[in-house]
Amino acid sequence: MDRTDPFALRTSPTARRPLLGLTVLVVEDSRYTCESMRLMCLRSGARIRRADCLRSARRHLKVYRPSVVIVDMGLPDGNGEELIRELVAATPRVSALLGLSGDYGAEKQALAAGADGFLNKPLSSLAAFQEAVLGVLPEDQRPKGLRPVSDDEILPDLAAYRDDMTHVANLLEGETDGTLIEYIAQFLSGVARSAQDATLADAAMRLRRQSLQGSPSAELVQKLSKMVRERVKRKMAI
Repeated sequence: MDRTDPFALRTSPTARRPLLGLTVLVVEDSRYTCESMRLMCLRSGARIRRADCLRSARRHLKVYRPSVVIVDMGLPDGNGEELIRELVAATPRVSALLGLSGDYGAEKQALAAGADGFLNKPLSSLAAFQEAVLGVLPEDQRPKGLRPVSDDEILPDLAAYRDDMTHVANLLEGETDGTLIEYIAQFLSGVARSAQDATLADAAMRLRRQSLQGSPSAELVQKLSKMVRERVKRKMAI
């Protein structure tokens, strides 16, 4: 529980709301993914706070003490591994610490840094989210007895996806070096896959592979930029 929040719910978890009384800090730069997490926390009984980068997360943690922290491994100002290591070393330690990514190898990286568990993107299953969090919580913070397992799929409003597209469009309007292109490709591949936008996800993955090899194609960057602008204009009729 967030001990410094006077409005935090001091209620025990129940079978239908297994995360009741907990505060979850989600460190994630995608609005679409955060909206998915918000809906899952709402359905599970938890409160949610959001930080979109390492710097913002560190500011939050100076003031609040969440019960659960979920850290995306690819953030605009660094790797989530940095924050995971800091939280593992902190006293008192958060009750549950999970990594989050859709990248191959990210789970191993998060667990090596000290995370208790890991969530794979795209994440749409309410049951999978609840089980991942409950599986690493201390026993006294879990609901007692049997509980129903929800097979609900959580799909955020695509307005949040459009916000992500606007964010990328703004980044592409400025000066773009290799580091920024790699970040954009990683960001787009993850969020497009989560939103089931296969065409954009495929193009972003091609650019990411080129970026990792040190030779991103200017033509592919322009193509990706055009696809992003189209999605902003058509208000996400994917």
